[in-house]
Amino acid sequence: MSRSYFFWGGLALIALSLAGFGGWVFSLPSATASAEAPPVPQEEADAMLISLKPAKRERPLVAVIGINDATETTDYLMPTGILRRADVADVTLLATGPGPVRLYPALIVEPDATIAAFDAAHPEGADYVIVPAMSRDDDPAVIAWLHSQAEKGATILGICAGAKVVAAAGLLDGKRATTHWYYLDEMLKRSPTVRYVADRRMVADGSVVTTTGISASMPMMLTLIEAIAGRTRAEAVARDLGIERWDSRHASGAFRFTRPFATTVLANRMAFWNREELGISLEPGMDEVSLALVADAWSRTYRSNVAVFAGTDAVESRNGVRLIPDRVDAGMPEERRVSTFPDRKPADALDLTLDAIAVRYGERTTDIVAMQLEYPRSGANR
Repeated sequence: MSRSYFFWGGLALIALSLAGFGGWVFSLPSATASAEAPPVPQEEADAMLISLKPAKRERPLVAVIGINDATETTDYLMPTGILRRADVADVTLLATGPGPVRLYPALIVEPDATIAAFDAAHPEGADYVIVPAMSRDDDPAVIAWLHSQAEKGATILGICAGAKVVAAAGLLDGKRATTHWYYLDEMLKRSPTVRYVADRRMVADGSVVTTTGISASMPMMLTLIEAIAGRTRAEAVARDLGIERWDSRHASGAFRFTRPFATTVLANRMAFWNREELGISLEPGMDEVSLALVADAWSRTYRSNVAVFAGTDAVESRNGVRLIPDRVDAGMPEERRVSTFPDRKPADALDLTLDAIAVRYGERTTDIVAMQLEYPRSGANR
């Protein structure tokens, strides 16, 4: 066969691939549906609180599990920061093995203990186990540990795509649940007996609770605080966070894969010459909730990634999280630094970051960031 045969054959395959890709893009909806979050019946809200009541200790023990190489940033840090500022439970950051936990899409932290050390110190297990999204849903150490904790009576909370990890452990079989909108089909395909509940940001079924995307850990933790310490304490923490309400209502139809989402991600990815590294200065006593939200958002633009810098090898946050900088130096030029808005509340810091992303990269990029966080930008359902 001649070289021209292969040449034109190759071009034909490329053309067919592009045509197929273009057809797929144009088959996507042009926008998300205009959706209203339906109200949550009071008896459903009450049942959620009852299911979350601590059953083992007067002051509960909460374990936040992560794998060392890739655990989601906000899923790991925000529950820890919120529960520790509430001071209603003892909260321990765990890792499957020794060494730091590398979070994605940004940040590195030192956990408080390994799961082996935790088990040795607390053979009776935790009261609550928080399961963030991880790069692997079926990590053997995580799966075995979750089974062990569930058998010891812990309530398991799957945050965001952490629900897939809980499902992989078989703890969602036959149960009502939710997860991040992007991973819903994957979870249901792998765990077909799971009964998906739409239009709920949090779903409880027995001793297992799951949430929608990343930003849902804020109302989830406030609900847990209310279950442990009462409404008054939860309201005080909510004011500190900048949250007006935290019920489980959600407009699931507002979060789906659309043509603008796909084309914006593709355009931002292809414009590799426009990618930039942005910097956040780690400061002692900084709010780890704001830090997680800001670093997470800026790292999801497909135009930028975040590096953190400090003058020391580690910095301790407001609530005792040890943060490890990507570099120990004076940082980077001022125009490439982004603020965590230390004088504002965490929920405000996220809104201000999304505004800053819109100024720097445009509204469509801000939309894809909010979509990834499954965050209702109006603030009405924060």
